[in-house]
Amino acid sequence: MSGFTRHRKSGQVLANFTGFEADLLRSLASQLVELLRDEQPETPAEPDPLAALFNFSGPVDEPLDPVLLRLFPTAYAEDPEAAGEFRRYTEPALREGKEHCARAVVEALEDGGLPPELEEDDLMIDVELAPDDAALWLRALNDLRLALATRLEIEEGDEDFWEALDEEDPRTHAHDIYEWLGYLQETLVAAITA
Repeated sequence: MSGFTRHRKSGQVLANFTGFEADLLRSLASQLVELLRDEQPETPAEPDPLAALFNFSGPVDEPLDPVLLRLFPTAYAEDPEAAGEFRRYTEPALREGKEHCARAVVEALEDGGLPPELEEDDLMIDVELAPDDAALWLRALNDLRLALATRLEIEEGDEDFWEALDEEDPRTHAHDIYEWLGYLQETLVAAITA
């Protein structure tokens, strides 16, 4: 994969993924969607539209999952009551926005030809993104990297640890995916700003 580029005439952002890469991205984005749906309050099947406008029933407690806590850090750590109120009013919309971005990745890959079940090794998936869609992808890639970094406990300045890790250690492969997502993020930023 060569990363993202920008088409000079149309302004579209383009990428070409192998079937494996596209399927991996879809899997990561789908897992993020599922994680974002965890630990949320139940909503009625058919909410009253007026009540929905004034519904501030978001969570007041920090998420239990460390990835969700990283994606939704606590504001006002010195004041738990204010932190809970802030979370109640802001987290539902933030979750919805992050889920929307992750879904945009899945949809673009499937629109590009990624089948529900990947069976061909030589499949290539072409993705064309309008500027607004590219911004959604950028946000999703950032969330995916934060999620992986949290799960792997990556810290600033620990490059020597990752370079010395045995090739057979499963964390090596997960770290390679983290690095690849960083590469995609970098090339996407360059394509958007070109």
